[in-house]
Amino acid sequence: MVTLAGVVLGRVYAGSLLTMLVAGAAVGSVLVSVVTRRLPSWLVAPLSVLAMAGWTACCLRLAAGAAQLPGGFAEVAGDAARNAIPRLLTAMIPVEPTPDTVLLPLVAAWLAGLAGAEVALRAGRVLLGYLPPVLLYVGALYVVGPNAEPAIWETVALVAVAAVGLAVSARAPGGDPVDGLAPAVRSGVRARLAVASAAGTAVVVGLAAVLGPAAAALVDTRPVDPRRYVEPPQVQTLDENPLIRISGWALNPDQQLFQVATDRPGGAGPVDSAADGSVASTGGGVRVRLAVLSDYDGVTWRVGATYRNAGRILPAVEPAPNATVEAVRQEITVGELSGRLLPAVPTPREVSGARVAYDPGTGTLIRPDGLTPGLRYTVTSARERPDTNLLATANTPAGDEVARVLHVPDGVPEQLRRLAAQLAQENGAPYARAAAIEQWLAEHYRLVADAPSGHAYPNLAFFLFGPLGGGGQRGTSEQFAASFAVLGRLAGLPTRVVVGFAAPDSGPVRAADAYAWPEVLFDGLGWVAFDPLPRPDDEPRPVEEDFRPQPEDPPPSEQPEPTLEPTTSPPAQAAPGGPGDSGGVPTPVLVAGTGGGLVLVVVALLVTLAVLRRAQTRNRLHRGDPGHRIAGAWRELTDTLRLAGQPVAADLSATEVADAARRTLATVSASKPGRAPAKPPADPVTAGPVTAVDDSTAAYASLDELARLVNEAGFAPGGATDDQATAATEAAIVYTGALRATQSRWRRLLWLAHPGPLRWPR
Repeated sequence: MVTLAGVVLGRVYAGSLLTMLVAGAAVGSVLVSVVTRRLPSWLVAPLSVLAMAGWTACCLRLAAGAAQLPGGFAEVAGDAARNAIPRLLTAMIPVEPTPDTVLLPLVAAWLAGLAGAEVALRAGRVLLGYLPPVLLYVGALYVVGPNAEPAIWETVALVAVAAVGLAVSARAPGGDPVDGLAPAVRSGVRARLAVASAAGTAVVVGLAAVLGPAAAALVDTRPVDPRRYVEPPQVQTLDENPLIRISGWALNPDQQLFQVATDRPGGAGPVDSAADGSVASTGGGVRVRLAVLSDYDGVTWRVGATYRNAGRILPAVEPAPNATVEAVRQEITVGELSGRLLPAVPTPREVSGARVAYDPGTGTLIRPDGLTPGLRYTVTSARERPDTNLLATANTPAGDEVARVLHVPDGVPEQLRRLAAQLAQENGAPYARAAAIEQWLAEHYRLVADAPSGHAYPNLAFFLFGPLGGGGQRGTSEQFAASFAVLGRLAGLPTRVVVGFAAPDSGPVRAADAYAWPEVLFDGLGWVAFDPLPRPDDEPRPVEEDFRPQPEDPPPSEQPEPTLEPTTSPPAQAAPGGPGDSGGVPTPVLVAGTGGGLVLVVVALLVTLAVLRRAQTRNRLHRGDPGHRIAGAWRELTDTLRLAGQPVAADLSATEVADAARRTLATVSASKPGRAPAKPPADPVTAGPVTAVDDSTAAYASLDELARLVNEAGFAPGGATDDQATAATEAAIVYTGALRATQSRWRRLLWLAHPGPLRWPR
C-alpha cells in the first residue's frame, strides 16, 4: 500500500526514480518491523529510524548524481532538509527527482510503513494499521492535484490489497476460538460476536449511505492544486525589468559579465539575424537571451513570469510548424553579472550545474539563490529559425491567447497613434507593417550610449518627437525596442521586448554586447526578431521630413461645404429724389437674379466635383501600370465604404478589409427589405452596363478576388499583369455598384459629387 502511494506520486515526476526509491522505503520499513517483532517495542523505532537515515542518505546521493548537482553531500543534504516542502510544491511538472524533491516522500513513506507494520503486527490491529498508508496515499493524491490523470487502477489496487490483507489476517490458527469453552459461555461469546458483527455492518452501511453520494459527487470535480497556496520564487526589480539596465551597461562597456563557450552539435551554423536577414547591429554570432518582457502598463515593461523550480530537464515546448530547430549547447561562467536571471540561448531544454526556476510562457530562467562570480552551468537549447520566405504572407494570431502581447494601456500620446497609423496606412500585411516600423526607427534616430533610461509613454514620445538639439531622437536600444513594440501593438501586431546579448561563439561577453530587441508573433512561424537599430555609418534623416501629423482642426479647404441658400436682400431704399427719380433695378428682378446666380454657382460646383471624381476614377482604374490600377481599384473600394458611413481602420489587412466590406453590404441589404432589386449600374468611366451586380454572391466573390490581387501586387511589386489589373477593376466596379444600389436615389447622386475622395489622404 505504501508502494502504491509512491506510484501515484510518481506520475508528476520525470522518470521512475522516485517510485523505486519509495518502494525501497516501503519494503525497508516493513522488513525492519518484521525482523524486530520479537524485540521490545521501545527498540523498534530507534532501529527503524537508523535504517531510514541510511536509506535516505543513499537515495539523496543517487538523486544528486542523477541530477548532476554541484557541491558536497553535506551541502546538498542540508539544502534539501531546509527546502524540501516549498520546493516540492513549487517545482515545475514534471518534477525532476532531486534531493529536495525526494526527501519528503521518502521520509513519509518510511514512517507510514513503520507505523502501519507496528500496529498490524505487534498489536494485531490490521484494519487500524491501514490508516498510515491510506493517509499517505491521500496525501499523494492531494500533492498531485489536477496535474495528472485520475489514479483509477492504483486506487482499485489499493482496495484489493487491503481486502486481501484483511482476509489473510482473519484466518486465526487453531480453528474455532470458542472451542473448549463451556456450552453456556460458548453461547454467550457467539452472541456477543454476532451482535458486534451486526453493529459493525450497520455502521459501515450507514457510512456508505451517508458519505457515498458526497464522494460520488467529487468524481467529476477538478482537484485543488496545493501549489496555489505556496508562493513561487520571486525576483527583484532589476530582474523583473532588466530593460532599465541597458543604459547602465552602455556607460560601462568594458564590464565583463560572463564567459561563454558555444557548441553546435549540427555544425557551426549561421549567426543570429533579424527578420530581414541583417545581423544584429551590436555585432555577434549568437543571440543570448536574458529575459522576455511581455507586459507593459504605459510606464514599465515587465517579465510578468511565474517561476517554478525545475530540474535538469525542462518542459518541452512544441516548436512552430514552419521553423527549423537547431540544438545549441553552451557552457556559461558568470562574471560580474548580478541578479537572478540566467542568460541562455532560447529556448532552454536542459540545464546542469545550477539549480534553476523556469517560466515556460516566456522561456526565462532564474537562479533562486542569485548569481555569484564563478558560477558555471551548461545549458542545452532548441533554437528555432523561422522560414523567412513565408514572412511576407504570414498572418498574426488574435484572440484571448495573445491578448497579453496585444494590450495597449491607456494614455497613449496622440503623436504615437498618428505615427503608427501613418506607418500602417500603406502596409496591409502584418510583416509589411512590422518592416515599416523597423525601417522608420532605423532611418530617423541615432543610437547613443549616454541617453537616459526610460520607456514610459512620455519617454518614448520625447525619443520619437523631441527636438533634435534638446536630446530628442536619440537613445539606447531600450528606446528603440520599446518604441517598436508599442508602435507594433498600436498597428495590431503582437509584440514583446527581449533583453539579451550579442555574444561570440567563445569568449567574454561584455556590457557593450548587451542590447534589447523586439519580436513579433506570426502564425506558423513563432516569435520573429526584428532589428530597428540604425546601421553604424547611416546618418539619420530628420523626422520632420517624413512625419507631418494632421492638425487637430482641418484646414479651411477641408471644412464641410457650406449650405448655400438664397438670402433675403435688404429692402430697397428710396432715392433722395423720390420714386420718380429712381433709375435702379426693381427689387423682384434683383432677388430673382441673386437667387439664380447662387443656384448656378451651386450647380457649377457640383458639376465640377462630378467631373473631377470621374477623372479620378478613370485615372485609378484605366491608366498607369497594372500595379497602379490594382491599387486604384482598392482605393475605390475603401472610398465607397467611407461614403457608405463604414470607414475601415488603416491598420487592417486586405483580407480583414474584405471581411468588413462583406459585412457592410450584408447589413445594408438586410436593413432595406422592401427595396426592389436595383438595376445593374453602369461603369463610372465607360458608361457600359455591369452585369450580375444584383447577385450578392458575385459582389462577395469580387471582394475576395480584389483582396487577393492587392496582396499579390503588394508583395511582388512589378509582377502584376494587365489581366490582373482588369480583373481588379471589374471587381471594384461590381462591389461599388452593388453597395451604391442599396442607397437611396438622392444619396447615389450625392456620391457622384461628394468631395471626400478628392481630399482624403492615401
